[in-house]
Amino acid sequence: MPHLTEIGVFKTPHAGKYIQQLCKHFAHKVPVEFDATKGHADLPTGPAKMIALKDALRIEITGKDQAALVRARFIIDSHLERFAFREDFKTMRWQSV
Repeated sequence: MPHLTEIGVFKTPHAGKYIQQLCKHFAHKVPVEFDATKGHADLPTGPAKMIALKDALRIEITGKDQAALVRARFIIDSHLERFAFREDFKTMRWQSV
């Protein structure tokens, strides 16, 4: 069955820091791999691939259906809202691929 993919972008100079925070947090529940510039988390909805760009955090999520993508967006956005509160974060700009 084909999977759906979306990419989210958050303009920030602190992308590497957020990747590490997200992955360390997710590691309590799911397998993760990360370093200072990239990360991968096996979310229950499907994999999330994170990369720190020069001026943005880019996250690619994959899910089996639209409901999985909605859940994955919520997981990412709700955690970033807590971690990036100093930047007044609300949601990533998500786009279907």
